[in-house]
Amino acid sequence: MSTFDFDFFVIGGGSGGVRAARMAGQRGVRVAMAESGALGGTCVNVGCIPKKLYSYAAHFAEAFEASHGFGWEGAAPTLNWNRLKANRAKEIARLNGVYQQLLQGAGVRLISGHARLVDPHTVQVGAERFTARHILVATGGQPSLPPVPGGELAITSNEVFDLSPFPQRLVVVGGGYIACEFASIFNGLGAQVTQLHRGEQVLNGFDQDVRPFIATEMRKAGVDLRLSSEVASLAREAGALRVHLRGGEVLTADAVLYATGRVPNTRQLGLEAAGVRLTALGAIEVDAQHRTSVPSIHAIGDVTARVQLTPVALSEGMAVVDHLFGPAAGKPPRTVSYELIPTAVFTHPNIGTVGDTEAQARQNYGRVRVYRTDFKPLQHTLSGRTERTLMKLVVDDASDRVVGLHMVGADAGEVVQGFAVAMKAGATKAVFDSTLGIHPTAAEEFVTLRDPVGPAG
Repeated sequence: MSTFDFDFFVIGGGSGGVRAARMAGQRGVRVAMAESGALGGTCVNVGCIPKKLYSYAAHFAEAFEASHGFGWEGAAPTLNWNRLKANRAKEIARLNGVYQQLLQGAGVRLISGHARLVDPHTVQVGAERFTARHILVATGGQPSLPPVPGGELAITSNEVFDLSPFPQRLVVVGGGYIACEFASIFNGLGAQVTQLHRGEQVLNGFDQDVRPFIATEMRKAGVDLRLSSEVASLAREAGALRVHLRGGEVLTADAVLYATGRVPNTRQLGLEAAGVRLTALGAIEVDAQHRTSVPSIHAIGDVTARVQLTPVALSEGMAVVDHLFGPAAGKPPRTVSYELIPTAVFTHPNIGTVGDTEAQARQNYGRVRVYRTDFKPLQHTLSGRTERTLMKLVVDDASDRVVGLHMVGADAGEVVQGFAVAMKAGATKAVFDSTLGIHPTAAEEFVTLRDPVGPAG
């Protein structure tokens, strides 16, 4: 008979933690989960889901304007910001309930409160202590605010969904995907958006052609994107926010959104007491099996800062369950591959990417061939909009394998997902060339690119 209260104790009810707890519970494992907030974590509550809903909302203004070129007449409707917020909140509450039902259906005991490690097998939640053979830390991350004077006046992506009233003038600070997404979204919703980034170009780490292309498209859509621009201080004056830049200029805003990075949620978890090592950046250090420096404690998702994407956390959670309790009947044990992870950025237009950037491919493979095109989509031949689409393939010259695929354009994430499957299967450029395109679509361009941009090298 076990001397532990539970076989598996999960700290954190985000996407990865919920998936791990549910999968373990379905296998008859005695599972508990502690969560101090709403189930679903960042993704469901203040991340992927509400952000995508607001992105949909922001596209309607563009669609109404574009419809005139297709014969539709009349003024566009106006945004009811409060209704959008209320409808979003209702949907998120529904999802919270779905998560709770799934966990309860799997026999997981839900414990409300902040959990703290006492030792390698003990967790304290409030006044109660629980013991577990295995503990999983899946507490995610949170936005960070830089230490600029007046920084407490800024908001983060956690608060942006419920701003009241709607910010007619929004300053977004940052050049990563979260900053670019919210700049696009609020610009589409009707705000006057100024985006400030201290770097020379947005989206560091993305392909060298994607970065300037999306910057151009965002500016064309109305975002006042300012590069090599840094905030010196924030102040509230006469009912508005004053954003003082290092060059001396002062901007006036109704709200200032800082999207300059996220940090792992490792504070007040008792990690030190349990002997769990952290990386230099404050994330939990894990090995290939997601074990921490303490064998009984594992960690997944954003708290490890390995790859901060929801599908990665889900995959890691399932891998941990297979590792600890064995795979599901008839299934091989899961492992997580961090190669060829597809991702999307919900700017306007969207970005979809999988595999290496051109620079990474040159470093990894030496000689590569690059295929690239940009064009006006068929829709905009009548809409009157000047938006363009970019598509790019990076091919290892020696093997002919497609090792990088990048797109900026409508529904880029939807398009790239399918190509990611082909690339996982090792598709070569010859396979792409032999595949018939669906006409007329933008996606067919990926299988009709014939001439590389310059010689292989």
